[in-house]
Amino acid sequence: MRRATAGQTALAILCGASAALAQAEPSDLQIHGFVSQGYLKTTHNDYLAETARKQGSFDFTEVGINFTKPLSDKLRVGVQLFTRDLGPLGNYSPQFDWYYLDYRIFDWLGVRAGKTKLPWGLYNEANDVDAGRVPILLPQSLYPVANRESLFAQTGGEIYGDVPLGAAGSLEYRAYGGTIYLNTAEVSAQFKDFNVTYDVGGRVMYRPPVEGLQVGSSLQATRLEFEYAPTPDEQAAYVQQGLLSPDFTGNIRFRLPIKLWLASVEYQRERLTLAAEFGRTFASYRSNLLTPEVSATSQGSYVMASYQVRHWFTPGLYYSALFPNVEKPIKKRSTYQHDVAATLRFDVTPNWLVKLEGHFMHGTGGLNSQLNDNKPLDSLTKNWGLFVLKTTAYF
Repeated sequence: MRRATAGQTALAILCGASAALAQAEPSDLQIHGFVSQGYLKTTHNDYLAETARKQGSFDFTEVGINFTKPLSDKLRVGVQLFTRDLGPLGNYSPQFDWYYLDYRIFDWLGVRAGKTKLPWGLYNEANDVDAGRVPILLPQSLYPVANRESLFAQTGGEIYGDVPLGAAGSLEYRAYGGTIYLNTAEVSAQFKDFNVTYDVGGRVMYRPPVEGLQVGSSLQATRLEFEYAPTPDEQAAYVQQGLLSPDFTGNIRFRLPIKLWLASVEYQRERLTLAAEFGRTFASYRSNLLTPEVSATSQGSYVMASYQVRHWFTPGLYYSALFPNVEKPIKKRSTYQHDVAATLRFDVTPNWLVKLEGHFMHGTGGLNSQLNDNKPLDSLTKNWGLFVLKTTAYF
């Protein structure tokens, strides 16, 4: 008997769930979906896919369908099936992107359970909604698309609410706790027994009595535990640096606590949107074999603006800065990456859009060495360009 694949199982479960939901009144059931195809081309350096080739890369596809339904005045259920292909990631493997049971007790108190979107910053929850934003690639210093699986959603529970503050405005809060399930085989077969022991965090957004303005902050704490099988070259380098015993055999066991913090501000006024965010990630690597504890603090920030000139045409612009480890001197090109991006969004029809985007990159701190023939990031081209084209149909 042939065993069903994970994709077949996911599709079968989704079909059964959608059939059950559809037994209710059609007007109660909401079904939405999208199909996106993109193209990536860089002048130098491979970014996200094999983009430096003359023909660029079409390995930039996203497909999703979701169902939401109110079961009562206060109870709602939802689920989304998603698949993507982004260079070496995804490979069209379907997965449940999010699913939840949502019970809204009062306006100021609700609870969710399931795989819920992480309320990280202004735009993390819109990462799967290309039609809901202007840029093709959100600022990669804070919303890295290659890390979508680990940053988009967590499995557990959440409490949320909107608290009115009278003449002072209102306060929206979110608090969550659970874990994140990662497919580390997509990243590297060298990871073994990967486990996220906890993932907790929250966000508060204050909306003062100024129309269109909101400010807030997000916090998150996560701990990873895993084993890592070093290559012979990596093992030799660790020994040379005095980080590993010369007689070492087997895998290195790691504990990796991570803390993330982000400050956000956004102003929307008629056709104009302005946004800025600044965040830091604090990580410490603890191992049974590496002698010292290794710590790193990364920093990301951006400023962004867009203006809807016509209902069918919206240009946008942002500047983003990434520093993978602010504890190191910012001298080598691998210690930073500055990104100036310009986007043109065309809403061709109410259900179809096309976007063009250009990036000027300075630095290589956001590049992946494995995508670039395992070359050191300091040896890659310092100034390079990225062109992105994407079209999305949605309903």
